Amino acid sequence: MWVCVLVIVFCVFQFTTIFPVCFRMPDGVVFLADCISSRETLEKYAVSFINDVGAYLETLDMVEKMEARYNRDKVHEVAERILSICMEPMCFERILQEVFKGYGLSMNFEQYVLVGSTVRSYLSWLKDNGKLAATFQDSMLLWQRL
Repeated sequence: MWVCVLVIVFCVFQFTTIFPVCFRMPDGVVFLADCISSRETLEKYAVSFINDVGAYLETLDMVEKMEARYNRDKVHEVAERILSICMEPMCFERILQEVFKGYGLSMNFEQYVLVGSTVRSYLSWLKDNGKLAATFQDSMLLWQRL
């Protein structure tokens, strides 16, 4: 949604439960809040926090002309890694462990919560898009690539 306020363009991106905003100034400078991350940040943390993967990708569609391509590529890279982990039925904890190992991340409580939440978002998005199946076996939720 683009709304002109004086000479500042205001837009709302829907990719988290709190709607981040951006401003385009008359000189073309755009303030994007936390819509995109730098290449360095994405490479350092590998799995950035995303609450709703689908909505985030829609946001990147809106800002793609503003250098968001690398963010989109990183989201798809993480999704592909999760799909490759889920070749066999796998529980969330094991998927999370493989994501951490695959990206060389260090586990601590903060990373467990942030990356764990994001991995759950990926699992949900991949299931909604017909790439993963979720089944219950022995009272455990298992994820498997379709």
